[in-house]
Amino acid sequence: QKLDEAALRAQLTLAGYQHVSQVVGPGEYAVRGGLIDLFPMGSPVPYRVDLFDDEVDSIRTFDPDTQRSLYPVPEVRLLPGREFPLDEAARSAFRARWRERLEGDPTRSRIYKDVGAGLAPAGIEYYLPLFFDATATVFEYFDDRTALALHGEVAEALERFWAETRERHRLLQHDPERPILPPQSLYLPTDEFFGLAQPRPTLALRGGGETPWARPLPDVAVDRSATEPLARLERHLDATPSRVLLVAESEGRRESLLDLLRDHRIAVPSVATLHEFLHGEAAAEKVAIAAAPLAQGFHWQRDTAADSAVQFITETELFATAPAARRRRNQERTSDVDALIKDLAELQLGDPVVHLQHGIGRYRGLVEIDTGEGPGEFLHLEYADRATLYVPVSALHLIARYTGVSAEEAPLHRLGSSQWDKARRKAAEQVRDAAAELLALYARRAAREGHAHRFLPHEYEAFAASFGFEETPDQRAAIHAVIQDLVSPRPMDRLVCGDVGFG
Repeated sequence: QKLDEAALRAQLTLAGYQHVSQVVGPGEYAVRGGLIDLFPMGSPVPYRVDLFDDEVDSIRTFDPDTQRSLYPVPEVRLLPGREFPLDEAARSAFRARWRERLEGDPTRSRIYKDVGAGLAPAGIEYYLPLFFDATATVFEYFDDRTALALHGEVAEALERFWAETRERHRLLQHDPERPILPPQSLYLPTDEFFGLAQPRPTLALRGGGETPWARPLPDVAVDRSATEPLARLERHLDATPSRVLLVAESEGRRESLLDLLRDHRIAVPSVATLHEFLHGEAAAEKVAIAAAPLAQGFHWQRDTAADSAVQFITETELFATAPAARRRRNQERTSDVDALIKDLAELQLGDPVVHLQHGIGRYRGLVEIDTGEGPGEFLHLEYADRATLYVPVSALHLIARYTGVSAEEAPLHRLGSSQWDKARRKAAEQVRDAAAELLALYARRAAREGHAHRFLPHEYEAFAASFGFEETPDQRAAIHAVIQDLVSPRPMDRLVCGDVGFG
C-alpha cells in the first residue's frame, strides 16, 4: 500500500497530533527518515510505520519507554487528537470570534498569539466556543429512548458548581493577558439541564435517612486505648438478633481483619458472596466475613420477620475511617542510584552518556541498521575525534547518564585507547578505600544492641488505611525499610528525606 508521507503529516497536524522528536504519549507523532512513529488517541500502544520509498513495508507496535519495536499489526486506526481543528480556517475564525466576544487588545494575550501560530496552549479547552459557530450538549447525542440515571443530589451539586464558577469568574475576568469567556457560554445552566432532562425517562438515585428496610448501625468502633479494643463489637454481636456480615475492602484487608478477630478470640468463617452467606454453606452462621467494595455499613431489614435482618459492618464502622484504595502498578519503577538509563525517553540529542566499556560519548540519536540478520535499532554515540559507536537497544543496560559538573563540557574518551580503563582503575581504588572505612564503621555499629519494636500487622493496616493518598513506589520502599529497621535488634541508621511537592 502506498502512503504519501507529506499528506499524512498534514492530516495528523489537522487532527490535532503534535509533531515531536520522540513519541512517548498519546496524540504525538514523529518522522525519522523512513520511519513514522505515532500514538493514536485511545490506543494502549503506539505504532511504527516503516516505509520503503512511498510504500508501507511494515506496521509494528513499539514500547514508548524503550522505543523497541514489538509485534506486527495489519492496520492503524486514528482518532482525532483534539476536540477542535487548528487549520488556517479554524485559526482565522478563532481570532475573529475572540475580537468579537472578548474585550481588550488581543495581541497582549499569549492564548491568542499561540493559537494564531498553530499551537494549542494549556487551558485552550476553556475557549472551545471560539472555534465553532455553535457547540452541542450531551443531550444532542441521545435519541428519544435514552434513559438518564441521576446519582445523588444533582441539583445541589450543580448549584455548588455554579456558585464556585461564578466566584472564580469574578476574580479572574479582568486579566488583560488571559481574558475569559462568561461561564454560561461554556457550561449548561442548571435550569436548562433539567429542562433537557425532563422529557426523558429518568432514574434518580438519592441517599436519605432511615427507611423501613435500611437504617444506620450502632457504634461498634475499635477502641485501641481500651484493654479489650473489640468490646463494642463483641457486645453488639451477642445482643443483636440479626445476622452480621463483616465487609473488608479487599482480600488482603480481609485477612488482616481476620487476624485482628483471632487475636481477640473471635472466629468467623469467610464467604465469597452475599448469596453464599444467605443461602449457601454459611447460611447457618450468624457472623461471617467477605471482601467487597462497600463504603459504609447499614442494617438491612429484608422483610417483616425479626430474624430476617442482615447487618453489614465495614471497616468504616470498625476503624472510624474509610479504607483508601491501594492500586498497585503491575511493574513498579524505583529510583536507581547508579543513574542507569532505562528508557530512551530520558535521552536528548547531544546528551553525554557513559558506556560501561568505552567511556564518555555523546548521544546522537536512534538509527536502524541491517546487520545481516534483519534490521535492528541502535543508539548512535559519538566519541573523541568524531569516532562513532553503535549500541543495540538490547544493550541499553551498558549505558549510564553522565553526572559530571557540566554536561556541555563533558570530556569525550577516545575509542580503543587506555584512557577509560585508567579512569576506571583509579575510581575502583578510591571505592575500595571508602568501602574499607565503611565496613569498619558498620562492624562497630553491628556489635551494639538496639531495641526491637513489636510489629502488629492488623494495627498497622488500620493506621495505613487512614492515609488519604496513594503512596509512590519510593515511598512504599522507604516505609518498608523503616519498619524492617524498627523490628530489628540492631540500632537504626537511616535518614528519610522528604521533598515537599507543589500544588
